[in-house]
Amino acid sequence: MAFYKRDMKVKNRVKSHQDFQKVINAKNSVANKTYVLYHKENDLGYSRIGISTSKKLGNAVIRGRIRRQVRVIAKAVIGLENSEDYVIIVRKEYLKGDFLKNQEELRQLYIKTKKDF
Repeated sequence: MAFYKRDMKVKNRVKSHQDFQKVINAKNSVANKTYVLYHKENDLGYSRIGISTSKKLGNAVIRGRIRRQVRVIAKAVIGLENSEDYVIIVRKEYLKGDFLKNQEELRQLYIKTKKDF
């Protein structure tokens, strides 16, 4: 059963460079001080989320921790039932906020993406 849960998690990620570029090149984005959120419709029937962290945020351990936190935040805010791909680029301002503040920042961006359609 644990493998199944992990498999579902991997299925909902944008992983390849080509997929990241497709979402970013669609040029549907919203941004604030903490994140840039790109979004593009897909025809898979479920959402996928990709997270990008710059080396400016810290070493590999810190960037990995940030990606894990953002993954939890994204699953809570975005959900996986709609049929879109999302790429979240984390900015340096993320380090200044706590978990709840960062979650609210992403929630506000997600609401803006829904107003675009």
